[in-house]
Amino acid sequence: MHAMQYEITLPADYDMGIIRTRVATRGHLLDDFPGLGLKAYLVRERGDGSPVNQYAPFYLWAAPEGMNSFLWGPGFQGIVHDFGRPVVQHWTGLAYEEGPASGAAPVGATRRRTPLGEGAPPGEAVADAVARHAREARRDGVVASALAIDPRHWELLAFTLWAVGEAPADEGDRFRVLHLSAPGRELLGAGRQW
Repeated sequence: MHAMQYEITLPADYDMGIIRTRVATRGHLLDDFPGLGLKAYLVRERGDGSPVNQYAPFYLWAAPEGMNSFLWGPGFQGIVHDFGRPVVQHWTGLAYEEGPASGAAPVGATRRRTPLGEGAPPGEAVADAVARHAREARRDGVVASALAIDPRHWELLAFTLWAVGEAPADEGDRFRVLHLSAPGRELLGAGRQW
């Protein structure tokens, strides 16, 4: 599993209805994309618990070939054409869990980044994080949750989809989910990824 996200930060007075229309008219195009586990079409709006207006799709890829096909194909070129080429962040998958609300459509998402302490042995820190992630994924309202790591910066990333209207405030950055494409969700596996 590979996690990927790009963030398009928009002007403070940007009409976010444009993004909502974009997702409503184009979101379905990845509903059967090969190699894609899931894509959450995410937004944050200034004044609604966010300091910025942002379109920030989040992907979980079941296979790197799918990710590469998207990045080098026409799908991502539409983003580049309309907004310029954003930085694409990506993380190596550590664990994936379906939550108690896995049958529900997600309406919110959270992203929490946690640096690994410089003195922390990576193997122990990752094992602890995976165990904590498995417990946290069993909370009420969780649709699905993924844990990944950026070994370049030694940063853990926890991404959770929520079925409840407001994701918990202490979970990091909060987003609204406009659409979920999940053609290969079952291919993401359960539990740790090694």
